[in-house]
Amino acid sequence: MIVRYRDVRAVLASPDSSRNLRDPGLPRMVSGTALEDDPAALINQDPPEHSRYRRIMQGTFTPKHIERWRPRAAAIANELIDAAGEEFDVVADFALPLPARVICEMLGVPMDRFEQFRGWTEMFLSTSEASSEARGEGFAAFMAYAGELIAEHRVRPGDDLIDLLIEARDDGDRLSEAELTHMVFTLIMAGHETTASIIIRGTYRLLCHPEQYAQLAARPELLEPAVEEILRCEGPGGNGLLRRITGDIELSGGVIPAGAVVLPNPTGANHDPSAFADPQRFDIHRFAGTAVNPHLSFGHGPHYCLGANLARMELQEAFRALATRLPGLRAQEDLATLRWSDDGLIYRPLRLPVKGG
Repeated sequence: MIVRYRDVRAVLASPDSSRNLRDPGLPRMVSGTALEDDPAALINQDPPEHSRYRRIMQGTFTPKHIERWRPRAAAIANELIDAAGEEFDVVADFALPLPARVICEMLGVPMDRFEQFRGWTEMFLSTSEASSEARGEGFAAFMAYAGELIAEHRVRPGDDLIDLLIEARDDGDRLSEAELTHMVFTLIMAGHETTASIIIRGTYRLLCHPEQYAQLAARPELLEPAVEEILRCEGPGGNGLLRRITGDIELSGGVIPAGAVVLPNPTGANHDPSAFADPQRFDIHRFAGTAVNPHLSFGHGPHYCLGANLARMELQEAFRALATRLPGLRAQEDLATLRWSDDGLIYRPLRLPVKGG
């Protein structure tokens, strides 16, 4: 496992660091319908396939395109708070439905299909208790619907995200139907669970530091650096993804030989004291006034998260709504007693109820 900041960056950027799941030399950490186990997923490809995919997609998730959906993300966040009343469950009433509704609107999913769509996506969460057979059936049904949705947009084009995906090209090269449906699935999985978990864990982190939450509520200019600090502390990188080394890589601790399998750990890198002063300290001022946010929660190098701009926008609007609408937010139970799932994402049987003052 690679944990030092400079070493993790070096491995993530190296052309000798492979994510190719079609290579029998790369072991798996998961099985089933998870993205990490799908050879067709973008995160599991190497150049030239990966380079082609990124070239075609590079203009789709620019800040300019993502900003178009910011007003709707803000409106949905406020609607969820309005519907919750004086007390609400941050997991069930806010964190899970917010990214699900945002991505549905971005993809042009009709609202009469929203509950079915949400049921599919929640089935694929790591915390879902659905059997492998049920997940397989749900995956097939979801992919079939994604294909229908793409076909409908080809017949009646609009300006949804699917339309941008359909029109994306590089010198005439476009995504195939299979690639389009896999990209829709990737957007749902990568955007739903990770965004929801960061909203939950970020809220938890802020409530553990009520003085900083009060500062965020009083000073909206702290919103962007606060989100970056939440990403550094609770980022979606988790324990990272396995990589097979195809050529010797020299790191601070020595040479990693070709043929070795390593696990670059973004969470470890984000807490490296050589990169971040007092890294265990949560500080929403840490990135204030800086143009560069060097945390590795969205990765680094060729596999830098394609949806980073989308995730940032959703997180900013989620925490903006919480801080401005509920400045007196507080937990109803002792935060020190909360339990999390083994993978540190969402522990649904024990949710986090909060109350606005």
